[in-house]
Amino acid sequence: MKDIDLQKEHYILYIYTPMCGTCALARTMLDKIESVHRETIFYEMNASLNPNFMHENKIESVPCLLIKDENEVKEKVYAFHSIPNIYSYLMKYKPELFVNND
Repeated sequence: MKDIDLQKEHYILYIYTPMCGTCALARTMLDKIESVHRETIFYEMNASLNPNFMHENKIESVPCLLIKDENEVKEKVYAFHSIPNIYSYLMKYKPELFVNND
């Protein structure tokens, strides 16, 4: 994961707080997905350091996966549930991950 350039038109942003146990579990799922694909897929933001962003985007809780596509917030995912659940969002918003380049 890496820090975000908020001016980008497309991104999937993982929002967390450092002392949140559920955030740590969610991060483990995202790290596993990135390790399988061997690339950075998710950007990250510490909610505690970005209160204006949290307010402007009406982020209700952490962890949150904020999905921005075509310069518009498309979804905010608060319940990560499982790796397959996260993949359902990736198939919708990052289909290029699933193209076989062989």
